[in-house]
Amino acid sequence: MPASRPCNKVEAGRVYIKSGVMPAPNQKARRVKLWFYLTAGALIVIALVVTIAYLGPFPPRVVVMSTGTPGSDYEEFARRYQAIMARSGVELRLLPSAGALENLRRLNDRRSGVSVGFVQGGLTTQALSPDLESLGTLFYEPVWFFTRGVQPGLRLEGLRGRKMSIGPEGSGSRSIALKLLAVNGIDQSIAQLLPFTASEAGERLLRGEIDAAVMMAAWDSSVVRRLLADPHVDVVSAVRADAVVALYPFLNKLLLPAGVGNLAANRPPTDVVLLAPKTSLIMRSDLHPAIQHLLLEAAVEIHSGPGIFQKSGQFPAPEKVDLPLSKDAQQFYKSGPPFLQRYLPFWLAVFVERLLLLLIPVAAIAYPLLSALPQMYQWNIRRRIFRLYGELKFIDLELQANANAVAGDLLERLNRLKKRADQLLVPDEFAELVYTLRDHIDSVYARILRQNP
Repeated sequence: MPASRPCNKVEAGRVYIKSGVMPAPNQKARRVKLWFYLTAGALIVIALVVTIAYLGPFPPRVVVMSTGTPGSDYEEFARRYQAIMARSGVELRLLPSAGALENLRRLNDRRSGVSVGFVQGGLTTQALSPDLESLGTLFYEPVWFFTRGVQPGLRLEGLRGRKMSIGPEGSGSRSIALKLLAVNGIDQSIAQLLPFTASEAGERLLRGEIDAAVMMAAWDSSVVRRLLADPHVDVVSAVRADAVVALYPFLNKLLLPAGVGNLAANRPPTDVVLLAPKTSLIMRSDLHPAIQHLLLEAAVEIHSGPGIFQKSGQFPAPEKVDLPLSKDAQQFYKSGPPFLQRYLPFWLAVFVERLLLLLIPVAAIAYPLLSALPQMYQWNIRRRIFRLYGELKFIDLELQANANAVAGDLLERLNRLKKRADQLLVPDEFAELVYTLRDHIDSVYARILRQNP
């Protein structure tokens, strides 16, 4: 009888090897590649979301500023800020107030809607106003002490029983006037302290209705110029000014030259020592950085010129009086406005800046990721092919180590290996590796048949 053939498993293996199928269609391989790119896209989207969350919202188009009494220096300055910011498409909404003290209360109250305001030095501290920051000092605000027919004397004893305006409730002038009067022993029991605004106090003093007025106003304000030029009104030099500055470091000592009010009439007739805090532009710490830069650019345009008490370029200044300077303000004073805002309209500059800030981290993630994706994909395909090669090697080593190995078992393992090789999802460029793998499987198969005829 003819020699017996190997077991059915050998025959099955022989038939399967000879009728192997082609590698998986290229369309399936494209699906795997698409999965890789979708993963990369998801990572890029996550980077975008994180960056947008970090950048926060766009700058507001409406900002509320607390100003001062009608006709005051604060109101006049605020209107100039309003006009400058309107050029950039930002509405600065002005909210009149009694003065710096009310401005401060509004800024400390999140519900007020106020984001920025003028505040004199000496009215708060960082502990009392933890949510506020400064954009810098803007100008000196001298404390003017005008009298009519009164000689106050060294200890201000001449004020006894007199009518004196010290500013309305909520004003910074009233707060500082009360401090200065208190250190000299003057209070409501000594003199009648009245709550008139600077302009109203000036008018009453010129008409002789009150005897004295303490007010805080810029040198070039109309009420100060009128009072300085009037022959019936005297401006009183601050007594013991050095001692007062030592007690209240937020105050500065200024000198008003003789004759500066009216040179022809020599008004005032002698040099006058004045005390003056510096007024700062105070904001809530959550004010958008772009709006901070816009306010600072307006401050430079308004306050940087020379004056009787200041040199050109002295203000605005990066000075911490009561509150810390914001980080954006610090950067502004070091290097000026952001690069794009120097050459582009405000809103276009904001848009381009945000776009660049979005693209930089996305590019930092996308470029290396997309560059590595083809390599990662190729590595994954090769890894799957070489894993099958590893299993083929184990079969080959087992065959070499044991020539009497059970042929049916080895062929069955080869059949499973060949089936998995045929089902690999590979693009066309890797088809050669698959065919080579199948050839090697055929080679091992042939050796098994030779050893088990």
